[in-house]
Amino acid sequence: MNAIPQLPPVGAAALRLAPLAPLSFVADRFARSLGRRHPALFTRLGAEADKIFLIDPTDLPLAFRLLPRPEAPRLEAIRREAAGSLEAGSWDARVAGPLAALIGLVHGAYDGDALFFSRDLVIEGDTAAVLALRNAIDNEEMDLVREAAALFGPFESLARRPARDLAAFATRWTGVALTRPGRGTQE
Repeated sequence: MNAIPQLPPVGAAALRLAPLAPLSFVADRFARSLGRRHPALFTRLGAEADKIFLIDPTDLPLAFRLLPRPEAPRLEAIRREAAGSLEAGSWDARVAGPLAALIGLVHGAYDGDALFFSRDLVIEGDTAAVLALRNAIDNEEMDLVREAAALFGPFESLARRPARDLAAFATRWTGVALTRPGRGTQE
């Protein structure tokens, strides 16, 4: 397996300076949109939908707390420096690794087992919940750029092309593949 790209330090620094409220607002809207567009993503979790997942991109100055309730999924950005926000006890399951690995898992570009055994991915807490989330995500075959364009509602088709162009630029700059392999700039 090739080395997993790390977000360039300037990108992490920019996120360190970014206000948390808008990041959380967008993240939460994104989770709710996913819930509407892919209802099976959260309903498939069953009893695990009541768990709190900490999605922890280790090369970012923040992490995300996911509450995958099917009726109202929530995704909240939290600062890495926040006292206790990443401590065990504030979540049921933690998935940590470089941003590229986490996004690659969603897009099917990386194999979760290979990442785990190579120690590029760390799983803590309720591993059954993490496995349920992984299976639900794999089943949906999502493309995060397409999902981000969907946030524009009736203007989604107009937003899709600029979103793909921006993602292609960001991929070249960071090395983080932001689209599902094989989708490219089509659609």
